[in-house]
Amino acid sequence: MAWYKEWFGEDYLELYAHRDAGEASGHVDFVSGLFEGGQPGAILDLACGAGRHTRELRKRGYRTLGTDLSLTLLGQGADIPRVAADMRDLPFAEGAFDWVLNFFTSFGYFESERENFRVLEEIVRVLKPGGQCLIDLFNSEQVVANLKAREHQERNGRTVEIKRWYDSTTRRINKRIILERQGAPARTYLESVRAYSRDEVVNGLNWAGLEITATYGGFGGEPSGGDSQRLIFVGRKL
Repeated sequence: MAWYKEWFGEDYLELYAHRDAGEASGHVDFVSGLFEGGQPGAILDLACGAGRHTRELRKRGYRTLGTDLSLTLLGQGADIPRVAADMRDLPFAEGAFDWVLNFFTSFGYFESERENFRVLEEIVRVLKPGGQCLIDLFNSEQVVANLKAREHQERNGRTVEIKRWYDSTTRRINKRIILERQGAPARTYLESVRAYSRDEVVNGLNWAGLEITATYGGFGGEPSGGDSQRLIFVGRKL
């Protein structure tokens, strides 16, 4: 089974509990001040997870729909509209959204480049002409240079062991997570994400039909560069 079909469940929610509503509020502040053209008619929160960004956007009056593959994550909170979907084949009409927002490095999951770039094609397809998108990735240059090979955590009576490595052949950053609790069998998960360079993403977005209007290195508006934590791409459908 593909790693992303196993990992995004209850254990994922516990390990990433620090990615909370407060962080999402800061991200939405950034997006709200970024895009021009007035109030959008409809927004897609692509790979929305448990829906923290969807919820924050809707609190501010934006007509927002979330979509994710994980039924466990989609089951977190029934107060916001979300749809189960594979981002390579979105169940929406052409030109359905004014904005598509893709937070927290959920691009590059699939093994083949064709599958990953199919996601960009789908973003373009569901955007209206002139519609805008945001894709938020880790800065692969910074992550590879500072990769922490091993990490040990104690969380709520559970031991968490994390091993990280970069595969230069596949150009993927991998993370193996081993969760242990006394009296219960250990559970092991994998994360594996393609480490794209800035130029690779720009070329892919241009190829799919998006004009890059800005890049940032963080949600404080920092410039993108070798030492930035994030690579945030802002594009417009041609």
